[in-house]
Amino acid sequence: MKKKTDTELLSKIILNCLGTDEFFINKAIGWALREYSKTAPAWVKSFIERNKSALSSLSLKEASKYI
Repeated sequence: MKKKTDTELLSKIILNCLGTDEFFINKAIGWALREYSKTAPAWVKSFIERNKSALSSLSLKEASKYI
């Protein structure tokens, strides 16, 4: 099922939420990226690199756990 993830939609949703200081939103961004990194690590790594300056440190920490 994860292989059917709509990465365009995932990107759009995450990018729309960037800049918030809401803990749970930043945690959820990281969790979503972390879980997807189990299926598509190259995509997640690329997404992180392109958006590193905008992602919160919490999102980066969670997203990078397996890559």
